[in-house]
Amino acid sequence: MSEHTVLLYSDDPEVRDRMRLAIGNRPAADLQVRFVDASTYAEVVKLVDDTDVDLLVLDGEATPGGGLGIARQLKDEVVDAPPVVLAIARAADRWLASYARVEGTIMYPLDPVTTGETVAGLLRAYPAIRQ
Repeated sequence: MSEHTVLLYSDDPEVRDRMRLAIGNRPAADLQVRFVDASTYAEVVKLVDDTDVDLLVLDGEATPGGGLGIARQLKDEVVDAPPVVLAIARAADRWLASYARVEGTIMYPLDPVTTGETVAGLLRAYPAIRQ
């Protein structure tokens, strides 16, 4: 079983807790997850720079720095940026997620099955995405 580090970003600690619960410590039988939390853009950047983060799960509704803007900036500025899952409230926002070059989207309210499948799929594909 492989262990991966997943960064959860939201300005709201309750949203990060809901993300953590929806993903779970084992989103699939072959995957173990360790979480790190960030509540600001600066914390996200520091964790991406200082920690071996395998996947970012970003709150698209966070304020003042939304996950969409953070994803776009990381993809523009970080060489081999980790894959990103963006949590969005409206299906119509998927085109914005595509513009920000995120690898996956999940919808609020977070469904544990869909969220776990999305996270597990990207964690399995991680080496291919980061090359």
